[in-house]
Amino acid sequence: MSLLGGLALLRLCHVNLLWADEDYHIAAAVNLLHGRVPYRDFWYDKPPLCAVYYLLCGGYWGWPLRLLDAAYVLVACRLAFRIAHEWWGEAEAWTAALLLAFFLAFYLPSTVIPFAADALMIVPHLAAIDCALRRRPLWSGIWCGIAFLFNIKAVFVLAACGLWMAAELVPLCLGFAMPVLAGLLAAVATGAWAGYYEQVWRWGLIYAEASPVTNPLALGVRRTLDWLGFHGALAAGAIYGFARFTRKERWKLGIWLAVSFAAACLGTRFAPHYYLQLLPPMVITASRGFTLAWRERRRCAQIATVLLLLVPFLRFAPRYVSLAAGDMEGRNPAWSDVKLDLDSQQVARQLEHFTHPGDTLFVWGYRPDIYVYTRMVPDGRFGDSQPITGVPADRHLHVTQVIYGGPAAANRAALRRSHPTFLVDGLGLLNPKLAPAVYPELREWLAGYQEVGRTKMSVIYRRKW
Repeated sequence: MSLLGGLALLRLCHVNLLWADEDYHIAAAVNLLHGRVPYRDFWYDKPPLCAVYYLLCGGYWGWPLRLLDAAYVLVACRLAFRIAHEWWGEAEAWTAALLLAFFLAFYLPSTVIPFAADALMIVPHLAAIDCALRRRPLWSGIWCGIAFLFNIKAVFVLAACGLWMAAELVPLCLGFAMPVLAGLLAAVATGAWAGYYEQVWRWGLIYAEASPVTNPLALGVRRTLDWLGFHGALAAGAIYGFARFTRKERWKLGIWLAVSFAAACLGTRFAPHYYLQLLPPMVITASRGFTLAWRERRRCAQIATVLLLLVPFLRFAPRYVSLAAGDMEGRNPAWSDVKLDLDSQQVARQLEHFTHPGDTLFVWGYRPDIYVYTRMVPDGRFGDSQPITGVPADRHLHVTQVIYGGPAAANRAALRRSHPTFLVDGLGLLNPKLAPAVYPELREWLAGYQEVGRTKMSVIYRRKW
């Protein structure tokens, strides 16, 4: 148990950083704490529970955030323990819990540290499978519905549970409908339904269809092999287990693995965090394979386990050491993937000299971490420039291709009607072709602001009147 806790608490080394995606949801939680309704009062293109999760730490970063995430890891490990224990026994249960904690620590930090939609679905995913394994279809469906309010890929979890319990589809689907319908009614009652449809579904589908991936097959093969390379211990354990499973075990686990892999492939972008949906079935399957291998071929299994786990450990453990040492010495990490976050921290420190209670902020670009560090909210519905320019954040640092043209023009008109106290241009210095002054209809609006600060990547403006 202490090893599980130690692995979960490793993320405390990231206490002074925010990673992409988690900052977006924390900023949404800050909006909620200001009494603003998602989709109606502020743009939020993700399912609602992603923002609600961060209310558990008060929308704060630092220690509250990392302790919350460590607790989440332990809850996920407990569920993996339950599933493996119900299926086989205590040895498999402890193996599953340890494997899950290990691989939620030693992989790409941008994938395993931030708890965004894919990571936040791990607990309800495991809970749904646990209930399905125990033949509790109503509760399995309820957990699938809760997972759907974190990530629409939960329909794949529902599919796996449905294939396991084909004779009990009615209570399963009823359970799924309960939280989904509750969320729908809440959206209608608060006047957020139209915004929810526009932001989560319309924008999401346009974003998915406009994928910048030119050769998805080649990318998918490469990313899958990369993932399996760092998760070689899971792959080896799963293969060893499959060779010895009963027919029923092979059928059920095979379905779960296949459906989860299909979810990871959805959209053909193959982002590393998409593979988090594959992690739970791989962990459970490998736990049995590991246990059997240690019983049947102890010496060989010990050597193989150490060698396979050393690959991700040696690749990613040094970052934890480097971060911890840097924190003690007051040094910032010199990593390319945290440069924007460190710049946002500088912006927040400069804004501290000017802000007063009730001040509002608009950030041009995609820099939600600035909202988290300042705990400020926008004056209008928009908190970044994606719906204003129609160019998604995954490419707006380099290109100007618009995928959301008509609505973006209407959104620029709405932006002109807002009057935030401060404006931070976090994109113009990085991609001048998408600077706010490029848009003629915004120039008069921009003339109402004067520069009061600057960092290497951002310009800070304050309203003149």
